[in-house]
Amino acid sequence: MSRHNPDAELNERAQHLLKVMVRRYIRDGQPLGSRTLTRESGLDVSPATIRNVMADLEELGSVWSPHTSAGRVPTDKGYRFFVDSLLTVQGLDAEAVRKSDLQLTGGQSPDALVDSASNLLSGLTRLAGVVTLPRHVTRSLRHVEFLPLSDRRVLAILVLNEHEVENRIVHTDRDYTQAELQQVANFLNGEFAGRGVDQVREELLRSMEQDKERMNALMASVIELGGKVFDSDAEAEHEDYVVAGQTNLMEFQELSNVDKLRSLFEAFTEKRDILHVLDRCLAADGVQIFIGEESGYRVFDGCSLVTSPYSAEGEVLGVLGVIGPTRMEYDRVIPIVDMTAKLLGSALNQSH
Repeated sequence: MSRHNPDAELNERAQHLLKVMVRRYIRDGQPLGSRTLTRESGLDVSPATIRNVMADLEELGSVWSPHTSAGRVPTDKGYRFFVDSLLTVQGLDAEAVRKSDLQLTGGQSPDALVDSASNLLSGLTRLAGVVTLPRHVTRSLRHVEFLPLSDRRVLAILVLNEHEVENRIVHTDRDYTQAELQQVANFLNGEFAGRGVDQVREELLRSMEQDKERMNALMASVIELGGKVFDSDAEAEHEDYVVAGQTNLMEFQELSNVDKLRSLFEAFTEKRDILHVLDRCLAADGVQIFIGEESGYRVFDGCSLVTSPYSAEGEVLGVLGVIGPTRMEYDRVIPIVDMTAKLLGSALNQSH
């Protein structure tokens, strides 16, 4: 005797029960049994009927039982169906929007705005807020200076755009005198001042491909020092992100064991995995959600990332979002992430 076909699309009753289960589990973090679901659902059906529907949902992979005698909890697949098909996004409180707008005001430096945005995300969602630094904004070279250090190291002082100053230490193949460094700086400033950093890098790379034996000593020095200062790997060090509210994750039981917290905090520190996930969102249109294993990184199993790119002057500059447990309040988090992305983009427009 066959029961319901678990491969069929979820009927209205199953969708309603899944929605009730997910919302209740997000709120309490406890498995739900059939009696609780019967009471919470408002459906005029017996617990036995509820159990049959739950069995079908389990066969579909939308729910699972942590223990034989316990109730059921949503799976990543169940959350995905909930987010895509059953979620009703909350409207934002006007006062919260006003306060957020005040926190992200134009006139701050891009770094300060990014820091404010990460704290805003963390404060409003009580999760971990992450924001990548603006990485695709045009960065123009205004001036460069070099200072010799010990152990074949040189300090490069870069003035970018109008008033951004960056210091980079490069390791060289030989020691340079202050006079040699001044010559190199004079050449770079004369040739490249006012040009985009990407253009400078491309021009230096083209020069590196020329016959090195035909280069004079000055050009050889320009290629070595300039190539390292404007190297894409050096630039990548500044294409980073800031994070706020990591300790908020300790409040969730499913993330609070020592091993899980250690791996998450290592991911925040090493940054590579998080950056790879965020980079995938640069071309996204609006809010994007990774639930559990969808991120492609085991360290984020049991976590969800809600992200959105942010733009200024029509150009995507970076990505922001929150990281939290899969049972986060998606209806609250999604509009907060969307709002913060728009406010940050607007503030960056004003700062330029």
